Amino acid sequence: MDGQIPMQETVFAKRSVPGVKRIILVGSGKGGVGKSTVSANIALALSKLNGKVGLLDADIYGPSIPKIMGVEGSRLQVSEKNKIIPISKYNISLVSMGFLLPSEDVPVIWRGPMLMKALTQMLFDVDWNDLDYLVIDLPPGTGDVQLTLAQTIKINGAVVVTTPQDVALADVRKATAMFQKVEIPVLGVIENMAYFICPDSGKKYYIFGKGKTSEFASAYGIKILGSIPLDPEVAELSDKGKPVVIEKPDSEVAKAFIAIGKIIKELVEKEE
Repeated sequence: MDGQIPMQETVFAKRSVPGVKRIILVGSGKGGVGKSTVSANIALALSKLNGKVGLLDADIYGPSIPKIMGVEGSRLQVSEKNKIIPISKYNISLVSMGFLLPSEDVPVIWRGPMLMKALTQMLFDVDWNDLDYLVIDLPPGTGDVQLTLAQTIKINGAVVVTTPQDVALADVRKATAMFQKVEIPVLGVIENMAYFICPDSGKKYYIFGKGKTSEFASAYGIKILGSIPLDPEVAELSDKGKPVVIEKPDSEVAKAFIAIGKIIKELVEKEE
């Protein structure tokens, strides 16, 4: 293998998703970088910027959006028009495989065709009700879900999430290369857990290193959308279903997400 992503030569007709004006993908090359937390808070930031927003948890095998958004145990309903009705929380329309499982301990044991059918239904068989933005939280890596979305739907842009470590950046390079290969505009990279702010002195400590994300962004010709501080309380709040943008709107982390939301909004609307 020469490191390139094998792609089929078939030309696919990309469809718009009914009831959705703009679609933004949030991906990463590996797990453990806080991608789902970032996805949820980006959606909330866009909502605070007066957008009507939906959030699709496309991580079929490991759905975590229900927990992060505080709606674990909720179940999707179907309308009289045979459309899935999203769960609503914090003014965000939510759809996730987690709403179809009897408990979070039950694994999804599906092969590719079943997975793709489920994903298609969670996109096209949903009453999205005229969203300005649909944020899609992708599974880690560069597998079937990412390629199917790239081939079948019209996407306004993708955001890649990384942490400053070399191991995370090595994998996020693959995700970025995949988006570029399938001609999805990469809006930029978000550096999560970029630094720690000492509560006593206010001094920043770059625990995982500094400057590597800038080098990566420069090499791939993409923007750094923002850097999110490392704050243990963010994980605690997410586990409680209280996203930081909602629960701690004046925190440095929440302010960073709002700033990133503004940049994403400007970039996407600029291309229309």
